[in-house]
Amino acid sequence: MKNLKLLKRCDRNRKRSKRRAIYCPIHGCYLHSVSQKYKLFASHPGQLQQKGIGRQNAKILIASQTAVLLENEWLEAFWCDECQQTKWYHVEQLGKSTDQNIGRVSYSISLAPSHLWEQAVGVDEARGNPSVSEFTRRHARMAKYKNFSI
Repeated sequence: MKNLKLLKRCDRNRKRSKRRAIYCPIHGCYLHSVSQKYKLFASHPGQLQQKGIGRQNAKILIASQTAVLLENEWLEAFWCDECQQTKWYHVEQLGKSTDQNIGRVSYSISLAPSHLWEQAVGVDEARGNPSVSEFTRRHARMAKYKNFSI
């Protein structure tokens, strides 16, 4: 009974979800999400081993599923008010904290390295279709902008 924490009535009765506590690693200000979440998956045993899964279990998982969804990791773009720019971050959900903000989830963010885009689900290939020549790609872009005028 001594460890029971008293909360304000407004905190106890709040049914709406709170904003995610994701802050700029440079300035410490709140980051505003400006994109959808792009979930990550592992397709090699080494990627699972980096996440703490044993070598043998990682090989078995990849052999049986070919790709394993990483539950609490994703790529997302955020707008920083101080930087006045949008940056892509690799976000990891760490877990719930036990301090005064009961039920709050903590996150770890870092700038998204380019190799993570290869592990993202639902992302279009950045380089385009490799079977299409650069000449065709360039002229398709030119035609798209010329025909856009009304």
